[in-house]
Amino acid sequence: MKPERPDTPTELKVRALRYLVRRDHSRAELARKLSPYAESPPALEAVLNDLESRRQLSDERYAETRAQQLARKYGAAKIRQDLKAHGVADAIVDRIKPAGEEERARAILARKYRDAAMTLEEKARRARFLQSRGFSHETIRRALGLSE
Repeated sequence: MKPERPDTPTELKVRALRYLVRRDHSRAELARKLSPYAESPPALEAVLNDLESRRQLSDERYAETRAQQLARKYGAAKIRQDLKAHGVADAIVDRIKPAGEEERARAILARKYRDAAMTLEEKARRARFLQSRGFSHETIRRALGLSE
């Protein structure tokens, strides 16, 4: 929905700050949300550049925060995919490394399943579950206690 009149640069900045107060946004995500209200692409770029120069908008901070939120449920591959989908640059995504991948995989398994996997079929089911959550094969193998 296009507004009747575009926001002035000051109004656009206030709108951006309202979004940022609620939660961190990536630059691309904020640009997408603000673009219907901007009078022109250069005006939008100017607001985004000003927010970045004041450190009110930061893709690095957004990526770290988002990775921490997602790490409770997902593995590194899924986290990388999510960050890229939100417009975070590859260089920043590559620097984000959630710690304790194997421990997180075991914790996720413990929350989902009460008992240890006894049969090969059950281990395969759990491996597929962890794989769908973005964990690597090596991490899955170690978390399930499978040998080479």
